[in-house]
Amino acid sequence: MQGFRIHLIVIWVVLAVYTAIVIMNHGMGLFAVFFGDMLKMEWPGQFNLDFFGFLTLSALWLTWRHHFTPGAFVLGLCGLFGGIGFLAPYLLWASYDADGDIKTLFLGKQRAAAS
Repeated sequence: MQGFRIHLIVIWVVLAVYTAIVIMNHGMGLFAVFFGDMLKMEWPGQFNLDFFGFLTLSALWLTWRHHFTPGAFVLGLCGLFGGIGFLAPYLLWASYDADGDIKTLFLGKQRAAAS
């Protein structure tokens, strides 16, 4: 679990630094570029579409893990639009909340206790 937590911290820090550099050099035009590349039907757009699939799975998992409550939908939207910038800190928190138990981490406390 410690290696997983270290990975989450490293990937978040790398992404934060990279994002800051991109914003300084290119501004905040992420959505126009992201979806614009998809509309061009070229390889960058294909990668973005593939990545968007992962984002939707992240959003669905977060919403499911929190039992489709109103707060769960907020977490899902954070996962959808925040990507690993949101998911890494969430998983880091959740790993401590689950006391390092992988089953609880991925299922949530209620589902882990019931299985």
